[in-house]
Amino acid sequence: MLMSLGLFPFSIATLAHDDLSRRTAWRHATSPRVGARDATQFVGPGEESVGIGGTAHAELTDGRASLDRLRDMAATGQAWPLVDGAGTVFGAFVIQTLDEKHKALWPDGTPRAIDFSIDLLRVDG
Repeated sequence: MLMSLGLFPFSIATLAHDDLSRRTAWRHATSPRVGARDATQFVGPGEESVGIGGTAHAELTDGRASLDRLRDMAATGQAWPLVDGAGTVFGAFVIQTLDEKHKALWPDGTPRAIDFSIDLLRVDG
């Protein structure tokens, strides 16, 4: 298992991602000063997001079913724990967006490969 979001495992059998990006921000309030740079004050953590992307190949997995399962999870609006295969807990995340691109179609329109990307937003304290 590469990673799990709630009870959904990212793996060869479901969706194996080949890239992960993480963005963390911190908030600083500013106050203008005459003749000097603005004064700043750290006011706490800001937004944290994770992006997961990869390609699901029909020879290895049913990418459509896995993406539909993630879409169902997103529709609940619930936050899900995000944990990588090494046991690192990233926090609780909601699914913000799910993009997919079907490629190399069979004559009936079934994709041989599906590129996917998922954007998650951290919502826990």
